[in-house]
Amino acid sequence: MDKAMNEDKYIFTLEIAVRDYELDSEGIVNNAIYLHYLEHTRHAFVKQEGIPFGSLTSDGLIPVVRRMEIDYHTPLRTGDVMLSRLWIERKGPRFIFYQDIFKKEGGAPVVNAVVTIVCMEKDGRINRGDDLAARIAKYLDRP
Repeated sequence: MDKAMNEDKYIFTLEIAVRDYELDSEGIVNNAIYLHYLEHTRHAFVKQEGIPFGSLTSDGLIPVVRRMEIDYHTPLRTGDVMLSRLWIERKGPRFIFYQDIFKKEGGAPVVNAVVTIVCMEKDGRINRGDDLAARIAKYLDRP
């Protein structure tokens, strides 16, 4: 198993199976599909913490992706199962999700991503993020 997959930095792991309709004409997962895997993982994480995105919006906060960086390493194919993992840190009003996807079998790295989220207010201004930070504080003060 890949060393990076065993590090203690991860706070959440989601197992996802590749679906046939996610493949491109080359028989590998289309690069844009990884955006869905990453988003699905973030949503599953906040849902596990009792913070569905809908509740943030009803509280006047609209979480949006501000920046996304992705490095692709190993393609996924039909029948593959992946482990989508993340850890998070806060930099002012930005919440940085460090997300890595590994093949479940063998642990080969598939994708490394850094996703920056900010909370917008209904009038379009960037919120300081204190409300979201309070909801996930136990994950923000980790070494």
